[in-house]
Amino acid sequence: MRTDIKFTYEEYRALPETGPRYQLVDGDLLMSPSPTSRHQAVLVRLLNALVNHAERSEAGRVFCAPLDVILSEEDVFQPDLLFISREHGSRIASEGIRGVPDLCVEVLSPSTRDLDLKTKRRQYARFGLPELWIVDPDANSLHVFRLQEDADNAAAVLTAKDTLTTPLLPGFTLKLDKLFEK
Repeated sequence: MRTDIKFTYEEYRALPETGPRYQLVDGDLLMSPSPTSRHQAVLVRLLNALVNHAERSEAGRVFCAPLDVILSEEDVFQPDLLFISREHGSRIASEGIRGVPDLCVEVLSPSTRDLDLKTKRRQYARFGLPELWIVDPDANSLHVFRLQEDADNAAAVLTAKDTLTTPLLPGFTLKLDKLFEK
């Protein structure tokens, strides 16, 4: 749902905390319905893998939605997952993340597919996000974007037969057949 009214972060913060999930994208208030069970199953597996690695390696902190990532007064996103390195720990605030995470993960849902693939990907690149993972549970695929190198084309397209790694988390590996189990 899009509105013709532009919102600021202050107005966004005044919305009730219960009820639908909202994001602020270029001043537009967007509502997202509840995700599917498949979306959530993939999300939980990925969350567990990232949290376990980040805690073992003391690399930083992993968070999941709903948590505001405040990029500007008119851009407040809620990625499904995000990672903040130890070096950028000062970006963690009581109200959410103030600034760009090191990694954001968006798990596609029918209602947010275009928003995640197009609008948010471009905005993440504009604000300097180093790495974005777009997970498609229906296609059993994961697109890795290194946005500061190439915001338009995935650096890697992985499927269930592949293993996920990232230079942001040295030593992190995840066999994607486990991620996409039914």
